[in-house]
Amino acid sequence: MINFSGMTGMKKICAVTMVRNDEFFLRRWVRYYGEELGMENLYVFLDGKDQEIPSWCPGVHVTACDKIPGQVVEAEKGRLKFLSEQAAVLLGSYDMVIGTDADEFIVVDPDMKMSLREFLSRTRTHTSLSGLGIDVGQNTNCEGEIDASRPFLSQRQYGLIGTRYTKPSIITRPVTWGSGFHRVKGHNFHIVPGLYLFHFGYFDLKRIEARFNDKDRKAAGWGRHLAKRARTINIVSRKKACDWDTWTRRARIIQSIVRPPYAWNKPAMFNLDIVVRIPDRFREII
Repeated sequence: MINFSGMTGMKKICAVTMVRNDEFFLRRWVRYYGEELGMENLYVFLDGKDQEIPSWCPGVHVTACDKIPGQVVEAEKGRLKFLSEQAAVLLGSYDMVIGTDADEFIVVDPDMKMSLREFLSRTRTHTSLSGLGIDVGQNTNCEGEIDASRPFLSQRQYGLIGTRYTKPSIITRPVTWGSGFHRVKGHNFHIVPGLYLFHFGYFDLKRIEARFNDKDRKAAGWGRHLAKRARTINIVSRKKACDWDTWTRRARIIQSIVRPPYAWNKPAMFNLDIVVRIPDRFREII
């Protein structure tokens, strides 16, 4: 655990997320961001007052809220509207707010030799900041079922450079996040060199199948949505991996320039599916 006492010139940063029936990822989210930012700077909102407040995260601000109503699209818009409002309040006390899903982790390249808080404190600020999105998959040719007791990246070596996960996750002023944190309405995004967003939602085939069969998600209309999620696993299992440093550098440049015709404030990458091998220096982080 990092000791933040006595640090000068450091920005005050918090992280927020919202979950429903997802202790698996929430435990990892709390542990990671707690170590990077301090447990007292984490804000977890439980989607539904039928959710039990966990006893395993002392110091974290956990609030059970009224369940966000509606099917997938409507509920997701409501969820991000709620989180945008919460982030705006928190920005009265913090310099930056990190907003992610519980299976997403903002990570500084270990070669930078800085904590997340130190890195962001030294980074030139914009309305929002983004890490380059890496959608971690499971190469079924050589990787088995995930072991929750071990670091994720010690068990997964391959990822898809994904524009969907280059998100404006870090904000410095009140904004409205679009669904899934994929964009900030009315603002551009700024990809920070040396910063990544690792997404683990599709990194284990058995977990995808379990989520697909979850009755709560089926009732909310997530069945079709979840059924698409094996795509990342299929791609990383069949395509040859490219060099990390070469392609993350290229991707950062491309995504900073190219936009889809329907959304100028989202990144694009010519629909390229670039698989990269995640370097060993990341193995113990998450």
